[in-house]
Amino acid sequence: MLLYGTEACPINAAVKHSLEFTINRVLFKIFGAVAKETYREILNYFGINAIEKQIADRHSKFKTRYSSSENVLCQSISKVCM
Repeated sequence: MLLYGTEACPINAAVKHSLEFTINRVLFKIFGAVAKETYREILNYFGINAIEKQIADRHSKFKTRYSSSENVLCQSISKVCM
């Protein structure tokens, strides 16, 4: 839910930082105060990728689906954007 729409919108560094802060804050509420490196270990343990990787994956998946759409308008726009 937190990343909904990030595949279609440009994301700057401030937004990425805000999303990372949100994830870290949730982990803080669940696990309490721990070192920053421990948060990374928790993310790895639960299989949660870094925010930048999640956004990049969602963006590439969106581009693939958009370009393979049968809609003429989507195909035209994807040719211009690619």
